Amino acid sequence: MSSEPSIFFADTNERQGSFLRRTFVMGGLTAVGGLVLTGRLAQLQVIQAGEYATLATNNQFNFRLVPPPRGRILDRNGVVIAGNRPSFRVLVVRDETKDLDQTLDLLGRLLPDTVERRRSIIRDVNAAPRFSPVPVKSDLSWEEFARVNLYANELPGVMADMNEARFYPYGGAFAHVIGYVAKPNDRDIKAIEERGEKVPEILYNPGFRIGRQGVEKAFDADLRGEAGGTRVEVDARGRVVAEDVGGSKPAVPGKDVVLTLDADVQNRALEVYGEESGGCVVMDVRNGDILCMVSAPSFDPNLFVGGVPSGIYRALADYERKPLLDKAIYGTFPPGSTFKMTTALALLDAGVDPTERVVCTGGYRFGSRTFRCWKRGGHGPMDMHNAIKNSCDTYFYHLSNRAGVDRIARVAEELGFGQAYEIGIAGQSSGTVPSTRWKREYAARTSWDDDGTWYPGETLSVAIGQGALAVNALQLAVMASRLANGRKAVQPRLVKSVGGRARGGARSFGDLPFSRAHLDIVRGGMAAVANDVTGTAYRASQLGLGDIQMAGKTGTAQSRDYGSGSRGPRDAVWSRRDHALFVAFAPHDAPRYAIALIIQHAPSGGAADAAPRAREIMKTVLLKDPDMRARIERPLPPAPAAPPGADEGEAGAAPGGEVTGAAAAEVVAPSPRPRPAPTATSGPRPYLSEPPR
Repeated sequence: MSSEPSIFFADTNERQGSFLRRTFVMGGLTAVGGLVLTGRLAQLQVIQAGEYATLATNNQFNFRLVPPPRGRILDRNGVVIAGNRPSFRVLVVRDETKDLDQTLDLLGRLLPDTVERRRSIIRDVNAAPRFSPVPVKSDLSWEEFARVNLYANELPGVMADMNEARFYPYGGAFAHVIGYVAKPNDRDIKAIEERGEKVPEILYNPGFRIGRQGVEKAFDADLRGEAGGTRVEVDARGRVVAEDVGGSKPAVPGKDVVLTLDADVQNRALEVYGEESGGCVVMDVRNGDILCMVSAPSFDPNLFVGGVPSGIYRALADYERKPLLDKAIYGTFPPGSTFKMTTALALLDAGVDPTERVVCTGGYRFGSRTFRCWKRGGHGPMDMHNAIKNSCDTYFYHLSNRAGVDRIARVAEELGFGQAYEIGIAGQSSGTVPSTRWKREYAARTSWDDDGTWYPGETLSVAIGQGALAVNALQLAVMASRLANGRKAVQPRLVKSVGGRARGGARSFGDLPFSRAHLDIVRGGMAAVANDVTGTAYRASQLGLGDIQMAGKTGTAQSRDYGSGSRGPRDAVWSRRDHALFVAFAPHDAPRYAIALIIQHAPSGGAADAAPRAREIMKTVLLKDPDMRARIERPLPPAPAAPPGADEGEAGAAPGGEVTGAAAAEVVAPSPRPRPAPTATSGPRPYLSEPPR
């Protein structure tokens, strides 16, 4: 007989006590848990209710940044030279596509040219923020835009819309001075971070553009404006369901920038350059306003807005005439004979008598070297006036060391050489004005095999605008403006206003340190260059605008060393030709505008290549001035009456038919029948001797 095991408690109270302890422990834990849960619910539903309601709303709505319309750039007359135009485009939102590769395959059937850029499109899409639309193609035709919209339902994550794209209506005419816009890159972001600034979120927007060169870069902060945004309602997958108009923020357009440039003059300047290379600047000698600042050859900045193809960029960068280089303010050249007015003022400052004559026999022997004049047969006896008129090198060779290179350098700096100007844009070259100090410092900081001693023979080269001298077109224009003004050291100005606020309004210029008598001698020589029948630029300087005449100076500068002191024959190879230059102001009796023009590696020289082009540009400037037009259109004075009893044509005639003295002034006075205006295509008649340097 078996018996079942039994548990016996020694004390009935012991069993009952164990149960009660467990009950209290479990009950206590349950109570604590309930209190914690209640407290957390109270915190979420009462204390943090507003915060979580905001987070829930943010999950329901997305705020998409909208790039602002970029500010316009206008010329002095309000003509838009950089603006915005409507552009149809196709965009892809990565987070709304099921398969990006498949979407791009379908899109490639509608827009075949996107297939070639597939890799860059994928890179841009992957780099964009979430739910940010990435432009795949811009500037769609109406047919392409309609085709994409027709198949929009079969292309998840693809949308087509219309936005504003940067547009340069004058193409290459303003390319260098205005610059262009392009997408921000990693270097731009890094530069902002290195300055310790916060990177604006709009810079990550694939449709946003920033300035790259010229005015676009210098005034980028003003032209950008303020980004807006569109508040859209999205579903759980992030797809747009509706737009919350009330929560959207309109973009603020950028500020307009008004320049002193004139679109007509700028266009004409680029036109007259043709296929040649160089830079041109036109200034108002009264206030320093720059009416023209062009570099040739140029490029179309519209190509860079959407991203220039690598093949086109390489073609522009590798072309020997460097269309991407701004030759008006960055490229520097020896000034050649256009520098002789500077040397003349230095000679006058040193006490040289302007009537002193130097006999030019075609060269000047100095030490063991003969420095050649451009005219091989020589000019004969030359005083300062005729030396400027005929551009006689020998005259300046012979007298240059009476002034010395340091005095020449000081006068050059007072006329505007060797410095960069605050015109609002960076990238200027200050050039080189050699002096004894400059040579010592140059020798000290370089491995140049020279002790830094300046030799008198080097002054001869500087005196005629050669040697280490290097200037740009803007500096030459400043020099011509200061000579024309005669009283004030005119400073150039490019920007008139930004956002309606004037820049450089009431401007005061320092006084020029030259006497009126000295300036009159130099300006008289320039007037003879352009208006005396024996002047080096007479044929190329006749404006054909009534009694308005220019005063100017030609220059032909060596671009290489020919050896043995002779310039030798001109080489047909473009890169081995000399540079042609011309500076002028008009009207010479009441100066108003100055021009400086450089042709890099010109076919002939300053008189044959640079002067005719400068004349055509100056005519455009004068014809746009109402005061000049009134002067041109006024009736010409009647011809002087012949003395009683004199046969027609006998008055003032010297033996042999040569006109001399006061009668010469009467003969060359304007006749009632105005001469026809020379044309840009006709050019000057060929010279009997080598064109002046």
